[in-house]
Amino acid sequence: MPVSSIAFATSILLNRAIMKFIFINKKPMQSFAQKYITLAKIFIFYRNFSIFLSVLFSANLVPQVKKYTLRDIAKELNISASTASRALHDNPRISALVRRQVKELAKSMDYQPDFRAMSLRRGSGRTIGVLLPQVDRYFFASVLRGIDEISTEEGYNVLICQSYESLQKEEDLARSLLNGRIDGLLASVSIETRVGPHFEQYVSKGLPLVFFDRALDYLKVSKVVLDDYKGAYQAVQHLIDSGCRRIAHFAGPGHIEIYANRAGGYIDALTKNGIQVDPELIFSGVITQEAGCRAMKRLMEMGVKFDAIFSSGDYSALGAMVCAQQNGIDIPRDLSIIGFSNEPFGALIQPTLSSIDQHALEMGRQAATLLISEINLKNKNQTVFPRKIILDPQLVIRNSTR
Repeated sequence: MPVSSIAFATSILLNRAIMKFIFINKKPMQSFAQKYITLAKIFIFYRNFSIFLSVLFSANLVPQVKKYTLRDIAKELNISASTASRALHDNPRISALVRRQVKELAKSMDYQPDFRAMSLRRGSGRTIGVLLPQVDRYFFASVLRGIDEISTEEGYNVLICQSYESLQKEEDLARSLLNGRIDGLLASVSIETRVGPHFEQYVSKGLPLVFFDRALDYLKVSKVVLDDYKGAYQAVQHLIDSGCRRIAHFAGPGHIEIYANRAGGYIDALTKNGIQVDPELIFSGVITQEAGCRAMKRLMEMGVKFDAIFSSGDYSALGAMVCAQQNGIDIPRDLSIIGFSNEPFGALIQPTLSSIDQHALEMGRQAATLLISEINLKNKNQTVFPRKIILDPQLVIRNSTR
């Protein structure tokens, strides 16, 4: 029986003994001191037994399971290790018979590739780094799913890091990933990020870098983004077409390109429809549910006339909706609200929330495909020319708008 199994079984027995001692023991209650001494004896026994097992294992007194290598497979079949490797990877240069024999023997030996050794030989761990604000949002989770789908197909692992919207954490993680054994980085910047010297290091060292969604436009690297301007224009045009004229905008931080583009689409849609832009109806940095509720309260306190809200995100739109309903405002009869990103909760709340779909899954797939193609070009010492892929937004009309 393997040492690990013995140790695991022993820990189970120990836990059962303790639970029985504490909860099932029906003998007259011992004093606290007596109970403490008894428990201590149990733990000391288990500790000593664990040390005993460790000594046995380190002294090779317990038989160890042999880990077979590629050379063992090759020797058994009287072929070279390189031929065995090609056979495992279905190289067409190797006959179907040899490929089948190698795979069957590898399975019977429970052969597992030594990825650590492979990465040392190649100078690569076939690992893609992903640096993003947070994974607990549907948009970023969907992007990650797309990244993982393509990466898995291409034989890459994915290392995920979260900045939690902190520039300092983003800088630290970017440098750690750069010093690690990653082949390239996919990144979406934090709310606090205005410039990226930590990303510039990737460019100077020639390590492939692709931005998705939130990007630093000045860096000459590849990007996969949504046409945020077009999405915002579509959302505001829909409000105008439904009869709205006093449309407020809950904007994101202006230094982030995607939010600046959404604000631009809002302004141009009003202007091109002959509606004057009212600065009093524009609130900056409103991207959370709490901020959306505060902005809604502020609108009501100001006493200005408004009949619609275009929010730069669904969460702030949700905050506005909840606050409005708590104050007796009927949606959409009295107030139309449309968000941006098409979060799943939008289809579940009442009324359901109109929004703009960002095609997050496709964004992840495109970003991973683009990065892996650049990694392949770099490995062949070929020149990489930055590309910008722009995805089309989709207007999703539900019951929060007329």
